[in-house]
Amino acid sequence: MHQPPPTRAARPLSHPADWLETADDGALRIQHAHERSAAFGLRRDAEADFAPLQPDALAWTVARNEALCVHARPVMETLSAQIAGTQSMVLLTDATGVVLHALGDDEILGRASRVALRPGATWSERSKGTNAIGTALALGEALQVHGSEHYLQANHFLTCSCAPIHDPQGHIIGALDVSGDHRGRSPHTMALVRMSAQMVENHLFGKVFEEAVLLRFHAREEFLGTLVEGLAAFTPDGRFLAANRSGQFQLGLSATSLQAHTFSSLFGMPMSALLLHARATVPDRLSLWLHGGVAVVAQVEFRSRHAGLVTPLAGGSRQAPVPAAQGGQGSRLPPSPPSGERPAGAGRLSSLRYLDTGDAQLAQVIDRVTRVLGRDVPTMILGETGTGKELLAQAIHHDGPRAGQPFVAVNCASVPESLMEAELFGYEEGAFTGARRKGSPGKIVQAHGGTLFLDEIGDMPLAMQARLLRVLQERTVVPLGSTRQIPVDVQVLCATHRNLREMMARGLFRDDLYYRLNGLVVRLPALRERSDLLVIVQRLLQALERGSESRPGNPEGRQPPARTTPLRLSARAMQCLLAHRWPGNLRQLSNALRTAALMAGDAEAIDIDHLPEDLFDDEGWGQASSDARQGSGSGSGRHLDPGGVVHPPAGEPPQAGPGTLRAVPPAAVQSWEDTADAALRHALAVHAGNVSAVARALGVSRNTVYRRVRAMDARAVRH
Repeated sequence: MHQPPPTRAARPLSHPADWLETADDGALRIQHAHERSAAFGLRRDAEADFAPLQPDALAWTVARNEALCVHARPVMETLSAQIAGTQSMVLLTDATGVVLHALGDDEILGRASRVALRPGATWSERSKGTNAIGTALALGEALQVHGSEHYLQANHFLTCSCAPIHDPQGHIIGALDVSGDHRGRSPHTMALVRMSAQMVENHLFGKVFEEAVLLRFHAREEFLGTLVEGLAAFTPDGRFLAANRSGQFQLGLSATSLQAHTFSSLFGMPMSALLLHARATVPDRLSLWLHGGVAVVAQVEFRSRHAGLVTPLAGGSRQAPVPAAQGGQGSRLPPSPPSGERPAGAGRLSSLRYLDTGDAQLAQVIDRVTRVLGRDVPTMILGETGTGKELLAQAIHHDGPRAGQPFVAVNCASVPESLMEAELFGYEEGAFTGARRKGSPGKIVQAHGGTLFLDEIGDMPLAMQARLLRVLQERTVVPLGSTRQIPVDVQVLCATHRNLREMMARGLFRDDLYYRLNGLVVRLPALRERSDLLVIVQRLLQALERGSESRPGNPEGRQPPARTTPLRLSARAMQCLLAHRWPGNLRQLSNALRTAALMAGDAEAIDIDHLPEDLFDDEGWGQASSDARQGSGSGSGRHLDPGGVVHPPAGEPPQAGPGTLRAVPPAAVQSWEDTADAALRHALAVHAGNVSAVARALGVSRNTVYRRVRAMDARAVRH
């Protein structure tokens, strides 16, 4: 699709001060918008449209815009904090103007609800006439609509500033808006909205191109890492993929024109030279020449899920520009490290970026461990069995500066107590009966220079805890049967599902070792507590299709069944997975999906009959699963979001079903059951149909929510 050159209102500018609102052609745009509104047959004195989407339909719409919502909500929270106390609200819409999410002061939220400025409402021009959201989406430009500039008189009390949000290909996927009392109009609000929309676009850009060579560049070095930096993505062989709006502006080319270029034609350097630079131990920022002769400062990230790499080029001295005529192959570029230096299994490890699947709790954990990467801070990972503690430890190792060194994992619960000392600290020849002829260095020495991961540290015997503490304090190891001290340099990560504080109180775990190990403590949420189950299922199915690649739950790279069609789940099977409490967490889910894939063979979809029978015997298996087993077939193509809301296939409207919500007319005098139903309906509306969030808010299990929803459906049908 052809994309026109950026207009002055939409384009990213070279300095943050340039984001201030200008109104050169604002009056003309408003006039044309009013003419369109009249052509739609709208009356200025028309009442506000109070027909927002029902909770299930809204949840379906939010699910279809999952990536937009995930990356926009943190930006919205920051923007909301910036405008706090101004009687304003922040809104996120999809590309059609449907409000997906709203934040703001209670007073303005109440007033805005009276004109349907709330989640589920549609604010297109056709629906509401001239307004910031609808008109910005119609024009593809950021603008502010103040007071009587709104077409409908009901909205004259508002001043609204809105900026469209584009995907990396330049298509509009939504809009970010700030609406408030017209008496509090500020000339800086429009600038904040534009900057926030650009921030969302940049976050989306980085997420979309997770397996690409990502270049950040700007003519002024101090603007690298800011909203106005240019972003461009390339394949490892140099083919151009996309550029953000700031990148297009600096390159002086439209998105369509850029498709004909390569990295070399745009920046005057062969891609091979750039990749050599990226592999440097401490690579500098580099200077490049644009094809128009302008020098820019750049840094590069080479991302690959298959290699598990996210390698940013951090600061350093600024280099002189590499002239295009010289081919950009300066002798200062270091050679690539030999393939033999790559750690075993590096191609199969997950990165922190890959582990972030949209759950807020997990995102917080990843953010905390990211802040201490490379600082050799001991990290303790808590969580139930099967929550992915070792996967997180691998990701911490792989994203840190020790990635090229060994990652050695020791499961303290699986090593017999009699062998624990030899396993950890090593031994000399003849140290004990059955010892290897040449001895053994031990796991700690094997991890020298890299990472030692002590899984289930709570199961380590007390005697071993004392020896381990000595090693951590003195950074030396004395093998069994030896008097020599071996220096060691290791990053220590540990994990446990036990309550170590309780064990300390009972004398089962040493206080001094605990405080030595818990420099940073993070807790991985159980699978039943996470809101990203659908994403996890999709990734596990993709991993099964790919085969030997390691992904969460498939660390051994086991081969999947041969299939002629892509792996997918029927609505009934997904309903069962969502209803289950998964006491075995990711490990149990992974094994269940692998078994189901084997049972499904070449069937069109994995159905409930393909799921392992023992799942239905688990204590955590809900009533919803048995209902689904007795329900309709799987040929409808319907699916559920992570909250358990049923969604139809693309292009079909929401329909009634086991997970849909229908309002129950309240009785004149409500019974206890009706009161509970009213509370449930309110919670479902507040949380946009997300059953997991509703269950947490009400303090009940997801199965309880499912049962209440089915009971509400049954009563609605009878009435």
